[in-house]
Amino acid sequence: MPMKPPQQNVYIIDDDEAVLDSLGTYLDAVGFITKTWSDPRSFLDAYRHEWCGCLLLDIHMPTLSGLGLQQELVAVGSTLPIIFMTGRGDVSTAVQAMKAGAFEFIEKPFAHEALREHIQRAFAVDVQRREALGQQQQIRERLNTLTPRESEVLDYVLNGKATKVIAIELSLSQRTVEIYRANIMQKMQSKSVAQLVKMLSAFRGGSHAT
Repeated sequence: MPMKPPQQNVYIIDDDEAVLDSLGTYLDAVGFITKTWSDPRSFLDAYRHEWCGCLLLDIHMPTLSGLGLQQELVAVGSTLPIIFMTGRGDVSTAVQAMKAGAFEFIEKPFAHEALREHIQRAFAVDVQRREALGQQQQIRERLNTLTPRESEVLDYVLNGKATKVIAIELSLSQRTVEIYRANIMQKMQSKSVAQLVKMLSAFRGGSHAT
């Protein structure tokens, strides 16, 4: 039986209660599931990594700015796409937010239809990010099954070294290296060296992404 996809919510944070009520009411009415906070610190206390969807975040708040909250979420490894809201046309702040990984930046008042489109696109990005993280976790688990010697041979393979060269450099027989290579391919669930290189290149690139 296929797993049910996780529920995607719109998490709304704005210190203006009227804005929270208006956004929550509208988005609920058009079919989104919303959760609202007037205090960003309270949101941080409640936040869980498994939350899916997107964050609709006011950028100017007294207790903790939207940018400050964004930094805190990045620090804990959150992948939730952030749509920033502002009542002021602050270009430098928008640039700073986007450089830090914000998904979108919109000025109040904004058209409801445009907001819906931003949220739908953010949901799609959230799914892509979580799928990528899931694939990275699978690869990490496979790598953890390798023995120290297999990991050593893997590094040589990824550097394009032939079996004969690996055998010489590690003082092993070619047959032993072939056995290690076969074990590596099986454990990594890879059908070819090219596939293995592609898999681990994407993994190592994703592991260092912010």
